[in-house]
Amino acid sequence: MKLTLKIWRQKDEHSKGKFESYQLDEVSPNSSFLEMLDQLNERLINDKKEPVVFDHDCREGICGTCSLYINGQPHGPDRGVTTCQLHMRRFKDGDTIHIEPWRAKSFPVIKDLMVDRSAFDRIMSAGGFISVNTSGNTQDANNIPINKEDADKAFDAAACIGCGACVAACKNASAMLFVSAKVSQFALLPQGQPESKQRALNMVRQHDKEGFGNCSNTGACEAECPKEISLENIARLNREYIGASLTTDA
Repeated sequence: MKLTLKIWRQKDEHSKGKFESYQLDEVSPNSSFLEMLDQLNERLINDKKEPVVFDHDCREGICGTCSLYINGQPHGPDRGVTTCQLHMRRFKDGDTIHIEPWRAKSFPVIKDLMVDRSAFDRIMSAGGFISVNTSGNTQDANNIPINKEDADKAFDAAACIGCGACVAACKNASAMLFVSAKVSQFALLPQGQPESKQRALNMVRQHDKEGFGNCSNTGACEAECPKEISLENIARLNREYIGASLTTDA
């Protein structure tokens, strides 16, 4: 495959960025999108040029770091996959591909295609902890009765990898799908109940403090989420937050 890549290059958060064009030949349709970028960077390095900076880690669709805006879509044209799981057979020979970083004020550009998503870490930290008695003989988790439907929903919410595609897809740059998934995975289980009210309040407050927008109700976040996190979690978060607001002084 022969491809034209228009890649966003930016030195740092405070520098002005621009698209730069690159021609790439002999791209295997069976290679992943990141392997294609590796191929480009190998050529740039051999030519004594600055390689393109992009974030990646596991390359197995688990870590969520390979976050790229590809032809106007978070993680590219496929559904239910991360960028590292996107294969070049989804494109055609001779295609022009535009590659950008996440576009959100709360995700400042570090360099080129890499952004700072530490805002998610601070939201998670604001959520605090769960109370588990670890002294003496700890109760076996299998002995705690949990409705299967609730358990399944909790597992589905816990599948969120914090990639930020929901933010990139939302016209308001909202992270409510991320926050709702993290709240839901505990709110649905008995272990998460003691701190549930404060958790919902603190995480939403931190979300707003980080500069993320309000939910747009368009559903773009669910459509672009690589783990297909359901919008039902946002409804649950709203219920948790309103209930906590009405019954908590803090």
